[in-house]
Amino acid sequence: MLEMKVPSPGESITEVEIAQWLVEDGDYVEKDQAIAEVDSDKATLELPAEASGIITLKAEEGDAVEVGAVVCLIDTDAEKPGGKTKDDVETYENAGDEKGETNAAPDLDKAKAEAKNTKEKAAPLESKTYASGTPSPAAKKILDEKGVDTESVSGTGRDGRITKHDAENATPSMGTPGTAGRGSSRTKLSMLRRKVAERLVEAKNTTAMLTTFNEVDMDAIFELRKKYKETFKEKHGVSLGFMSFFTLAVVRALEMYPAVNSMIDGKEMLTFDYKDISIAVSGPKGLMVPVIRNAENLTFRGVESEVKRLAIRARDGKITVDEMTGGTFTISNGGVFGSMLSTPIINPPQSGILGMHNIVERPIVRDGGIVVAPIMFVALSYDHRIIDGKESVGFLVAVKEALENPTELLMNGDVKKALEL
Repeated sequence: MLEMKVPSPGESITEVEIAQWLVEDGDYVEKDQAIAEVDSDKATLELPAEASGIITLKAEEGDAVEVGAVVCLIDTDAEKPGGKTKDDVETYENAGDEKGETNAAPDLDKAKAEAKNTKEKAAPLESKTYASGTPSPAAKKILDEKGVDTESVSGTGRDGRITKHDAENATPSMGTPGTAGRGSSRTKLSMLRRKVAERLVEAKNTTAMLTTFNEVDMDAIFELRKKYKETFKEKHGVSLGFMSFFTLAVVRALEMYPAVNSMIDGKEMLTFDYKDISIAVSGPKGLMVPVIRNAENLTFRGVESEVKRLAIRARDGKITVDEMTGGTFTISNGGVFGSMLSTPIINPPQSGILGMHNIVERPIVRDGGIVVAPIMFVALSYDHRIIDGKESVGFLVAVKEALENPTELLMNGDVKKALEL
Protein backbone atom coordinates (compact mmCIF):
# COMPACT_ATOMS: atom_id res chain seq x y z
CA MET A 1 0.00 0.00 0.00
CA LEU A 2 1.50 3.29 -1.12
CA GLU A 3 0.86 6.41 0.96
CA MET A 4 0.71 9.52 -1.23
CA LYS A 5 1.83 12.65 0.56
CA VAL A 6 1.46 16.29 -0.42
CA PRO A 7 4.69 17.39 -2.12
CA SER A 8 6.10 20.84 -1.46
CA PRO A 9 4.95 23.16 -4.28
CA GLY A 10 7.62 25.73 -3.44
CA GLU A 11 9.76 27.33 -0.80
CA SER A 12 7.93 28.83 2.22
CA ILE A 13 4.65 27.02 1.41
CA THR A 14 3.58 24.80 4.33
CA GLU A 15 -0.09 24.16 3.54
CA VAL A 16 -2.27 23.48 0.52
CA GLU A 17 -5.97 22.99 -0.05
CA ILE A 18 -7.64 20.12 -1.89
CA ALA A 19 -9.46 22.10 -4.58
CA GLN A 20 -10.90 19.15 -6.49
CA TRP A 21 -10.51 15.39 -6.68
CA LEU A 22 -10.30 14.27 -10.31
CA VAL A 23 -10.96 10.63 -9.38
CA GLU A 24 -13.40 8.85 -7.08
CA ASP A 25 -12.75 6.61 -4.12
CA GLY A 26 -12.11 3.06 -5.34
CA ASP A 27 -11.09 4.06 -8.88
CA TYR A 28 -8.17 2.40 -10.60
CA VAL A 29 -5.56 5.06 -11.44
CA GLU A 30 -2.53 4.93 -13.70
CA LYS A 31 0.90 6.20 -12.67
CA ASP A 32 1.32 9.95 -13.43
CA GLN A 33 -2.44 10.36 -13.96
CA ALA A 34 -3.70 13.65 -12.50
CA ILE A 35 -5.79 12.68 -9.47
CA ALA A 36 -6.39 16.04 -7.81
CA GLU A 37 -6.00 19.80 -8.09
CA VAL A 38 -4.44 21.48 -5.05
CA ASP A 39 -4.38 25.19 -4.27
CA SER A 40 -1.45 26.91 -2.63
CA ASP A 41 -1.34 30.62 -1.84
CA LYS A 42 0.47 31.17 -5.15
CA ALA A 43 -0.93 28.74 -7.73
CA THR A 44 -3.20 25.79 -8.48
CA LEU A 45 -1.26 22.63 -9.28
CA GLU A 46 -2.14 19.11 -10.37
CA LEU A 47 -1.26 16.16 -8.14
CA PRO A 48 -0.15 13.13 -10.20
CA ALA A 49 -0.48 9.53 -9.02
CA GLU A 50 2.87 8.11 -7.90
CA ALA A 51 1.92 4.56 -8.91
CA SER A 52 -0.86 2.54 -10.54
CA GLY A 53 -3.53 0.87 -8.44
CA ILE A 54 -6.82 1.27 -6.59
CA ILE A 55 -7.08 4.63 -4.81
CA THR A 56 -8.52 5.36 -1.38
CA LEU A 57 -9.10 9.03 -0.63
CA LYS A 58 -8.07 10.31 2.79
CA ALA A 59 -9.02 13.98 2.45
CA GLU A 60 -12.13 15.82 1.34
CA GLU A 61 -12.41 18.62 -1.19
CA GLY A 62 -11.86 21.93 0.58
CA ASP A 63 -9.63 20.40 3.28
CA ALA A 64 -6.48 22.32 4.17
CA VAL A 65 -3.62 19.83 4.54
CA GLU A 66 -0.01 20.32 5.51
CA VAL A 67 2.82 19.63 3.10
CA GLY A 68 3.91 16.03 3.74
CA ALA A 69 0.50 14.86 4.95
CA VAL A 70 -1.05 11.68 3.52
CA VAL A 71 -4.00 12.52 1.25
CA CYS A 72 -4.67 9.12 -0.32
CA LEU A 73 -3.62 5.49 -0.42
CA ILE A 74 -2.89 3.49 -3.57
CA ASP A 75 -3.12 -0.30 -3.50
CA THR A 76 -0.32 -1.12 -5.92
CA ASP A 77 -1.07 -4.87 -5.72
CA ALA A 78 -4.56 -4.46 -7.11
CA GLU A 79 -5.02 -5.66 -10.65
CA LYS A 80 -6.31 -3.35 -13.33
CA PRO A 81 -9.90 -4.19 -14.36
CA GLY A 82 -9.56 -6.61 -17.27
CA GLY A 83 -10.34 -4.30 -20.15
CA LYS A 84 -14.00 -4.07 -19.19
CA THR A 85 -15.81 -0.90 -20.18
CA LYS A 86 -18.25 0.81 -17.86
CA ASP A 87 -21.18 -0.60 -19.85
CA ASP A 88 -19.73 -4.11 -19.60
CA VAL A 89 -19.42 -3.84 -15.84
CA GLU A 90 -22.98 -2.57 -15.46
CA THR A 91 -24.25 -5.43 -17.63
CA TYR A 92 -22.42 -8.01 -15.48
CA GLU A 93 -23.67 -6.47 -12.25
CA ASN A 94 -27.28 -6.20 -13.45
CA ALA A 95 -27.23 -9.77 -14.64
CA GLY A 96 -25.99 -10.89 -11.25
CA ASP A 97 -28.81 -9.06 -9.48
CA GLU A 98 -31.44 -10.71 -11.66
CA LYS A 99 -30.10 -14.22 -11.04
CA GLY A 100 -29.37 -13.66 -7.35
CA GLU A 101 -25.71 -14.28 -7.90
CA THR A 102 -22.60 -12.27 -8.66
CA ASN A 103 -21.52 -12.34 -12.30
CA ALA A 104 -19.26 -9.27 -12.22
CA ALA A 105 -15.71 -9.57 -13.50
CA PRO A 106 -13.69 -11.33 -10.75
CA ASP A 107 -10.72 -9.01 -11.00
CA LEU A 108 -12.96 -5.92 -10.72
CA ASP A 109 -14.84 -7.39 -7.73
CA LYS A 110 -11.54 -8.17 -6.04
CA ALA A 111 -10.19 -4.67 -6.62
CA LYS A 112 -13.37 -3.04 -5.29
CA ALA A 113 -13.43 -5.32 -2.25
CA GLU A 114 -9.79 -4.55 -1.43
CA ALA A 115 -10.41 -0.80 -1.78
CA LYS A 116 -13.48 -1.06 0.47
CA ASN A 117 -11.59 -3.03 3.13
CA THR A 118 -8.70 -0.55 3.01
CA LYS A 119 -11.03 2.40 3.45
CA GLU A 120 -12.90 0.73 6.34
CA LYS A 121 -9.62 0.05 8.13
CA ALA A 122 -8.37 3.57 7.58
CA ALA A 123 -11.53 5.38 8.68
CA PRO A 124 -14.55 3.22 9.66
CA LEU A 125 -17.84 5.03 9.06
CA GLU A 126 -21.20 4.46 10.72
CA SER A 127 -24.08 4.10 8.28
CA LYS A 128 -27.17 6.03 9.32
CA THR A 129 -30.67 6.40 7.92
CA TYR A 130 -32.28 9.81 8.30
CA ALA A 131 -35.96 10.67 8.32
CA SER A 132 -37.13 12.70 5.36
CA GLY A 133 -36.89 16.43 6.10
CA THR A 134 -34.16 16.09 8.73
CA PRO A 135 -31.53 18.85 8.24
CA SER A 136 -27.81 18.26 8.57
CA PRO A 137 -26.14 20.25 11.41
CA ALA A 138 -24.78 22.80 8.92
CA ALA A 139 -28.17 23.07 7.20
CA LYS A 140 -29.98 23.50 10.54
CA LYS A 141 -27.68 26.36 11.52
CA ILE A 142 -28.32 28.16 8.23
CA LEU A 143 -32.09 27.63 8.43
CA ASP A 144 -32.16 28.91 12.03
CA GLU A 145 -30.25 32.03 11.01
CA LYS A 146 -32.66 32.65 8.15
CA GLY A 147 -35.73 31.88 10.27
CA VAL A 148 -36.92 29.24 7.81
CA ASP A 149 -39.07 26.32 8.99
CA THR A 150 -37.60 22.93 8.01
CA GLU A 151 -41.07 21.76 6.92
CA SER A 152 -41.02 24.33 4.11
CA VAL A 153 -37.79 22.97 2.65
CA SER A 154 -37.54 19.97 0.34
CA GLY A 155 -34.45 17.89 1.04
CA THR A 156 -32.38 16.58 -1.85
CA GLY A 157 -29.98 14.52 0.23
CA ARG A 158 -30.04 10.84 1.02
CA ASP A 159 -33.42 9.70 2.35
CA GLY A 160 -34.75 13.23 1.74
CA ARG A 161 -32.32 14.82 4.17
CA ILE A 162 -31.97 18.62 3.97
CA THR A 163 -28.43 19.44 2.86
CA LYS A 164 -26.40 22.61 3.35
CA HIS A 165 -27.06 23.47 -0.30
CA ASP A 166 -30.82 23.12 0.25
CA ALA A 167 -30.62 25.44 3.26
CA GLU A 168 -28.57 28.05 1.42
CA ASN A 169 -31.16 28.18 -1.36
CA ALA A 170 -34.14 28.26 0.99
CA THR A 171 -35.86 31.64 1.36
CA PRO A 172 -38.16 32.83 4.15
CA SER A 173 -41.68 33.93 3.38
CA MET A 174 -41.70 37.71 2.95
CA GLY A 175 -44.99 39.05 1.66
CA THR A 176 -46.27 38.24 -1.79
CA PRO A 177 -43.67 36.22 -3.74
CA GLY A 178 -42.64 37.59 -7.11
CA THR A 179 -41.95 35.71 -10.32
CA ALA A 180 -38.18 36.22 -10.16
CA GLY A 181 -35.96 33.78 -8.30
CA ARG A 182 -34.38 34.76 -4.97
CA GLY A 183 -31.76 32.07 -4.70
CA SER A 184 -28.11 32.56 -3.83
CA SER A 185 -25.03 30.42 -3.69
CA ARG A 186 -22.06 30.31 -1.38
CA THR A 187 -18.67 29.23 -2.72
CA LYS A 188 -15.52 28.90 -0.68
CA LEU A 189 -12.69 31.06 -1.94
CA SER A 190 -9.68 29.10 -3.15
CA MET A 191 -6.42 29.50 -1.29
CA LEU A 192 -5.03 31.30 -4.34
CA ARG A 193 -7.92 33.80 -4.39
CA ARG A 194 -7.63 34.37 -0.62
CA LYS A 195 -3.92 35.06 -0.96
CA VAL A 196 -4.48 37.47 -3.85
CA ALA A 197 -7.05 39.29 -1.71
CA GLU A 198 -4.62 39.53 1.21
CA ARG A 199 -1.85 40.86 -1.00
CA LEU A 200 -4.09 43.49 -2.60
CA VAL A 201 -5.25 44.75 0.79
CA GLU A 202 -1.65 44.67 2.04
CA ALA A 203 -0.55 46.78 -0.93
CA LYS A 204 -3.29 49.35 -0.29
CA ASN A 205 -2.57 49.52 3.44
CA THR A 206 1.23 49.40 3.56
CA THR A 207 2.34 51.45 0.54
CA ALA A 208 1.99 55.13 -0.25
CA MET A 209 0.44 54.26 -3.61
CA LEU A 210 -0.14 56.95 -6.19
CA THR A 211 -1.08 56.71 -9.87
CA THR A 212 -0.04 58.90 -12.79
CA PHE A 213 -1.57 58.74 -16.28
CA ASN A 214 -0.66 59.47 -19.86
CA GLU A 215 -1.84 58.64 -23.37
CA VAL A 216 0.00 56.92 -26.19
CA ASP A 217 -0.50 57.36 -29.91
CA MET A 218 -0.24 53.76 -31.14
CA ASP A 219 -0.16 54.67 -34.84
CA ALA A 220 3.57 53.91 -35.32
CA ILE A 221 3.20 50.46 -33.73
CA PHE A 222 0.10 49.78 -35.81
CA GLU A 223 2.03 50.57 -38.98
CA LEU A 224 4.95 48.30 -38.00
CA ARG A 225 2.66 45.42 -37.13
CA LYS A 226 0.65 45.86 -40.32
CA LYS A 227 3.80 45.75 -42.41
CA TYR A 228 5.76 42.99 -40.65
CA LYS A 229 3.38 40.82 -38.58
CA GLU A 230 2.83 38.15 -41.26
CA THR A 231 6.55 37.83 -42.06
CA PHE A 232 7.36 37.82 -38.33
CA LYS A 233 4.89 35.00 -37.63
CA GLU A 234 6.10 32.92 -40.59
CA LYS A 235 9.70 33.33 -39.47
CA HIS A 236 9.33 32.84 -35.72
CA GLY A 237 6.03 31.01 -35.19
CA VAL A 238 4.66 33.67 -32.83
CA SER A 239 2.62 36.81 -33.41
CA LEU A 240 4.07 40.30 -33.21
CA GLY A 241 1.84 41.61 -30.45
CA PHE A 242 1.80 44.69 -28.25
CA MET A 243 3.48 43.04 -25.24
CA SER A 244 6.92 42.98 -26.83
CA PHE A 245 6.76 46.72 -27.56
CA PHE A 246 5.55 47.52 -24.03
CA THR A 247 8.02 45.17 -22.33
CA LEU A 248 11.02 46.60 -24.17
CA ALA A 249 9.76 50.15 -23.62
CA VAL A 250 9.53 49.39 -19.89
CA VAL A 251 13.05 47.90 -19.87
CA ARG A 252 14.38 51.11 -21.47
CA ALA A 253 12.52 53.30 -18.97
CA LEU A 254 13.75 51.22 -16.02
CA GLU A 255 17.33 51.80 -17.20
CA MET A 256 16.65 55.55 -17.15
CA TYR A 257 14.81 55.53 -13.80
CA PRO A 258 16.26 52.72 -11.64
CA ALA A 259 14.25 53.75 -8.56
CA VAL A 260 11.17 52.30 -10.28
CA ASN A 261 13.03 48.96 -10.45
CA SER A 262 13.52 48.96 -6.68
CA MET A 263 11.73 47.87 -3.53
CA ILE A 264 11.86 48.65 0.17
CA ASP A 265 13.65 46.11 2.34
CA GLY A 266 13.33 47.20 5.96
CA LYS A 267 15.15 50.53 6.22
CA GLU A 268 16.94 50.08 2.89
CA MET A 269 16.07 50.47 -0.77
CA LEU A 270 17.00 47.42 -2.84
CA THR A 271 17.65 48.29 -6.52
CA PHE A 272 18.02 45.57 -9.15
CA ASP A 273 20.37 45.69 -12.12
CA TYR A 274 18.23 43.12 -13.96
CA LYS A 275 14.65 43.47 -15.20
CA ASP A 276 12.35 40.59 -14.33
CA ILE A 277 9.01 41.71 -15.73
CA SER A 278 5.86 40.20 -14.24
CA ILE A 279 2.91 40.00 -16.65
CA ALA A 280 -0.60 39.70 -15.24
CA VAL A 281 -2.61 37.04 -17.08
CA SER A 282 -6.04 35.57 -16.48
CA GLY A 283 -5.98 31.84 -15.71
CA PRO A 284 -8.76 29.32 -15.00
CA LYS A 285 -8.33 29.85 -11.26
CA GLY A 286 -8.02 33.64 -11.37
CA LEU A 287 -5.27 36.19 -11.83
CA MET A 288 -1.74 34.85 -12.21
CA VAL A 289 1.46 36.83 -12.61
CA PRO A 290 4.25 34.81 -14.30
CA VAL A 291 7.64 36.44 -14.75
CA ILE A 292 9.71 37.13 -17.88
CA ARG A 293 13.27 36.70 -16.58
CA ASN A 294 16.02 39.09 -17.68
CA ALA A 295 13.80 40.89 -20.16
CA GLU A 296 16.69 43.27 -20.85
CA ASN A 297 18.41 40.45 -22.74
CA LEU A 298 15.43 39.56 -24.94
CA THR A 299 14.55 40.62 -28.47
CA PHE A 300 11.04 41.15 -29.82
CA ARG A 301 10.96 37.47 -30.78
CA GLY A 302 12.24 36.46 -27.35
CA VAL A 303 9.60 38.44 -25.49
CA GLU A 304 6.72 37.23 -27.67
CA SER A 305 7.85 33.60 -27.35
CA GLU A 306 8.10 33.86 -23.57
CA VAL A 307 4.73 35.60 -23.24
CA LYS A 308 3.09 32.86 -25.31
CA ARG A 309 4.78 30.09 -23.32
CA LEU A 310 3.78 31.52 -19.94
CA ALA A 311 0.23 32.32 -21.05
CA ILE A 312 -0.32 28.73 -22.26
CA ARG A 313 1.07 27.29 -19.02
CA ALA A 314 -1.17 29.58 -16.96
CA ARG A 315 -4.22 28.69 -19.08
CA ASP A 316 -3.53 24.95 -18.75
CA GLY A 317 -2.92 25.20 -15.00
CA LYS A 318 0.71 24.07 -15.35
CA ILE A 319 2.39 27.27 -14.18
CA THR A 320 4.77 26.72 -11.25
CA VAL A 321 5.39 28.80 -8.16
CA ASP A 322 8.94 29.53 -9.29
CA GLU A 323 7.63 30.95 -12.56
CA MET A 324 5.54 33.48 -10.61
CA THR A 325 8.11 34.54 -8.04
CA GLY A 326 10.71 37.29 -8.04
CA GLY A 327 9.52 39.93 -10.50
CA THR A 328 10.86 43.47 -10.17
CA PHE A 329 8.11 45.32 -12.11
CA THR A 330 4.65 44.36 -13.39
CA ILE A 331 2.71 45.03 -16.60
CA SER A 332 -1.07 44.51 -16.50
CA ASN A 333 -3.14 44.57 -19.69
CA GLY A 334 -6.75 45.31 -18.80
CA GLY A 335 -7.30 46.44 -22.36
CA VAL A 336 -7.93 42.88 -23.52
CA PHE A 337 -11.17 42.98 -21.48
CA GLY A 338 -12.17 46.42 -22.78
CA SER A 339 -10.94 48.57 -19.88
CA MET A 340 -10.55 52.23 -20.85
CA LEU A 341 -8.80 53.44 -17.69
CA SER A 342 -7.90 52.02 -14.29
CA THR A 343 -5.57 52.49 -11.32
CA PRO A 344 -3.67 49.18 -11.08
CA ILE A 345 -2.65 48.01 -7.62
CA ILE A 346 1.05 47.43 -6.92
CA ASN A 347 2.19 43.80 -6.80
CA PRO A 348 4.15 43.77 -3.49
CA PRO A 349 7.02 43.89 -2.73
CA GLN A 350 7.47 45.61 -6.10
CA SER A 351 7.21 49.38 -6.26
CA GLY A 352 5.60 49.93 -9.66
CA ILE A 353 3.01 48.52 -12.06
CA LEU A 354 2.09 49.71 -15.56
CA GLY A 355 -1.52 49.40 -16.64
CA MET A 356 -2.34 49.03 -20.35
CA HIS A 357 -5.87 49.73 -21.60
CA ASN A 358 -7.96 49.37 -24.71
CA ILE A 359 -7.06 51.18 -27.92
CA VAL A 360 -9.72 53.57 -29.22
CA GLU A 361 -9.68 55.90 -32.18
CA ARG A 362 -9.77 59.45 -30.83
CA PRO A 363 -9.31 62.93 -32.30
CA ILE A 364 -5.91 64.38 -31.42
CA VAL A 365 -3.76 67.29 -32.53
CA ARG A 366 -0.80 66.28 -34.70
CA ASP A 367 1.42 68.77 -36.53
CA GLY A 368 -1.08 71.55 -35.85
CA GLY A 369 -4.06 69.68 -37.28
CA ILE A 370 -6.77 67.43 -35.88
CA VAL A 371 -6.46 63.80 -36.91
CA VAL A 372 -8.02 60.52 -35.77
CA ALA A 373 -5.49 58.16 -34.20
CA PRO A 374 -5.49 54.90 -32.20
CA ILE A 375 -4.98 56.06 -28.60
CA MET A 376 -4.27 54.02 -25.49
CA PHE A 377 -4.43 55.45 -21.97
CA VAL A 378 -1.63 54.13 -19.73
CA ALA A 379 -1.34 54.29 -15.95
CA LEU A 380 1.63 53.89 -13.62
CA SER A 381 0.89 53.09 -9.98
CA TYR A 382 3.95 53.46 -7.79
CA ASP A 383 5.09 53.49 -4.17
CA HIS A 384 5.65 57.15 -3.33
CA ARG A 385 7.86 56.17 -0.37
CA ILE A 386 10.80 55.52 -2.71
CA ILE A 387 9.65 56.88 -6.08
CA ASP A 388 9.24 60.64 -6.38
CA GLY A 389 6.80 62.37 -8.69
CA LYS A 390 9.60 63.48 -11.01
CA GLU A 391 10.78 59.88 -11.46
CA SER A 392 7.31 58.43 -11.89
CA VAL A 393 6.22 60.99 -14.46
CA GLY A 394 9.59 60.78 -16.22
CA PHE A 395 9.32 56.98 -16.36
CA LEU A 396 5.85 57.06 -17.91
CA VAL A 397 6.90 59.74 -20.41
CA ALA A 398 9.89 57.56 -21.39
CA VAL A 399 7.51 54.64 -22.01
CA LYS A 400 5.27 56.90 -24.10
CA GLU A 401 8.22 58.20 -26.16
CA ALA A 402 9.48 54.69 -26.93
CA LEU A 403 6.01 53.47 -27.98
CA GLU A 404 5.40 56.48 -30.22
CA ASN A 405 8.84 56.21 -31.84
CA PRO A 406 9.69 52.50 -31.67
CA THR A 407 11.88 52.41 -34.78
CA GLU A 408 14.43 54.81 -33.30
CA LEU A 409 14.16 54.12 -29.57
CA LEU A 410 13.49 50.36 -29.49
CA MET A 411 14.96 49.15 -32.79
CA ASN A 412 18.02 51.40 -33.22
CA GLY A 413 16.68 52.48 -36.60
CA ASP A 414 16.85 48.98 -38.11
CA VAL A 415 13.45 47.32 -38.03
CA LYS A 416 14.36 44.11 -39.85
CA LYS A 417 17.38 43.49 -37.66
CA ALA A 418 15.37 44.13 -34.48
CA LEU A 419 12.66 41.73 -35.64
CA GLU A 420 15.29 39.21 -36.85
CA LEU A 421 13.80 39.08 -40.33
